[in-house]
Amino acid sequence: MTFIPISPGERDAMLATIGVGSLDDLFEAVPASHRFPKLDLPPALSEMEAASQLADIAASNENVREHLISFLGAGAYHHYIPAAVDHILRRGEFYTAYTPYQPEISQGTLQAIFEYQSLMAALTGMEVSNASHYDGATAAAEAVSLAYAQFRGKRRRVVLSPAVHPQYRAVIRTYVRGMGLDLVGDDPQADLEGGPDSLVAAIDDQTMLAVVQYPDFFGRIYDWTDFIEAAHGKGALVCIVANPTALVMLKSPGDMGADVVVGEAQPFGIPLWYGGPYLGYFTTKKSYVHKMAGRLVGETVDSRGQRAYVLTLTAREQHIKRERATSNICTNQGLLALASAVYMSVLGKAGLREVADLCYQKAHYAATELSKIKGYGLCFTDPFFHEFALCCPKPVSDINAHLLEHGILGGYDLGQDYPGLKDHMLIAVTEMTSKDDIDALTAVLSEAPHG
Repeated sequence: MTFIPISPGERDAMLATIGVGSLDDLFEAVPASHRFPKLDLPPALSEMEAASQLADIAASNENVREHLISFLGAGAYHHYIPAAVDHILRRGEFYTAYTPYQPEISQGTLQAIFEYQSLMAALTGMEVSNASHYDGATAAAEAVSLAYAQFRGKRRRVVLSPAVHPQYRAVIRTYVRGMGLDLVGDDPQADLEGGPDSLVAAIDDQTMLAVVQYPDFFGRIYDWTDFIEAAHGKGALVCIVANPTALVMLKSPGDMGADVVVGEAQPFGIPLWYGGPYLGYFTTKKSYVHKMAGRLVGETVDSRGQRAYVLTLTAREQHIKRERATSNICTNQGLLALASAVYMSVLGKAGLREVADLCYQKAHYAATELSKIKGYGLCFTDPFFHEFALCCPKPVSDINAHLLEHGILGGYDLGQDYPGLKDHMLIAVTEMTSKDDIDALTAVLSEAPHG
């Protein structure tokens, strides 16, 4: 990186342009006691002392691997991660690798990304996959950008199901701010019982994209085939936000006719990690590949006829003019994409199906047992995968506080995002949840006061 010095006159001109008189004025918002060099840092520690102090701080945290039984999901899930995943990630050629600009020396990284793309395309039933986004929410927002580019701004209506993850909808709202788009359906007080049929009427000839979730935020499973056909009849595209674990068991979005399939790949080999970093996958049809954000790795042959991997599509902000880029906020989460690729490869088709089946069976056992408790019951009658909404007799915050006293991390409070679902808890169950865990949850809730 090269630093170009500027003259005092140039510096003063730059300061005048932004309306400040000196460099010190730039730091007015920072309290004086916290400005350099007076940082009020404690005395220096040796490496041994610092390690011991950090270990003491870390020991105060509780986690789902050692201390807590978790029934909290809502987009991030506690799954078993084979040891092979971490072992391969820590190899130096992957752990320290950056952007594979030079294919001659980046074949390992390029192949890893290519394998990830191939696996995600097969899982979703789509034709192409990019090299990933920051998380599922940004991947969903990039689907809106793809549709906007596809219609060249001639259509400006986006139908957004209220049953899409609230955080995903919030990121989409942030992305489209200032674009003049009309978001329809993004209403937490909308009818949540109707399913696909309640959204069809919102699609018109100005709709560029409809975004739905599968299974939806409440865990419900719908076949979106007829909905997609109706949307296509109006000329609109459809994006499905999908849980990758569920796709192993359920009908693929590709078979339903989806145009874009996105989601959070965290369930595939990535720990909970206090919320990140995570991995947003993005798959679509080949006809939309030039509107897709991020990188695309392709397979070819070199001058000697040997198999080789290259960056086939790199329409990113640092490669071309900013205004022509498919996205100005996109990335290659290469290490995390590798984690998911290793996870899928190690488990294979049979292992992935077993994980999905365990999630499904255990969740339904939990739903059955919890429904027997006085004052509790399932909120919806639709089929579900490994999450379900539980109606509760008192505020979810009170219930979760009681559960935490017994070493149980309760479900997600749906009332904080949906006013009509006050006292409703979203319960998540994975293969890591044992029958004893479910029975413990049932026992604690059965013994708790219901008023």
